[in-house]
Amino acid sequence: MDYQEEFIDLYQQHIHREGADKLLEYLLSKHSDFFTAPASTRFHGSHEGGLLQHSLNVYHCLTDYLSRPRTKQLYHMDYSEESIAIVALLHDICKINCYKPGFRNVKDDNGVWKKVPTYEFEDPMPYGHGEKSVYIITGFMKLTREESFAIRYHMGFSGTEDIRNISASFEKFPLSFALATADMEATYFLEEC
Repeated sequence: MDYQEEFIDLYQQHIHREGADKLLEYLLSKHSDFFTAPASTRFHGSHEGGLLQHSLNVYHCLTDYLSRPRTKQLYHMDYSEESIAIVALLHDICKINCYKPGFRNVKDDNGVWKKVPTYEFEDPMPYGHGEKSVYIITGFMKLTREESFAIRYHMGFSGTEDIRNISASFEKFPLSFALATADMEATYFLEEC
């Protein structure tokens, strides 16, 4: 099974709320490059299909994190398969149609400049990061408050957010912390930076 088939299988297996089918239709349409887009310009997942691979990695990291007895018994993190799939698989849909192929100059081992392929970030809808993902998703289906906060603050303290808001989100909505943890694990341990 390739990454696209895995994504579609997980999505259809776990996400059933009203509008979910229309969102998947959009992701698969010619209006979206979700399945071919990179996850970043030069860092983690900066290759064709990187966004898709990253989304799946975050899903697997989040399900692993939340499967620990400690998270359920001590932290009371008990979420539906649907909520887990939504926040993990869709947290970065804000990146759809934002990366354009380009080139940059780098020195090789001999100090000679050469052009290498890269991606350039060009956001046609500059609405932020996590908040843009929430905005796009809610155009198709409703999110719970906890899902919305988890997606909104999934960058954790590595983003440019007001740290008081991140702390408040982590405290009030533990799924927010769990998703940020899974996102960091996928980014720094599973994907090339």
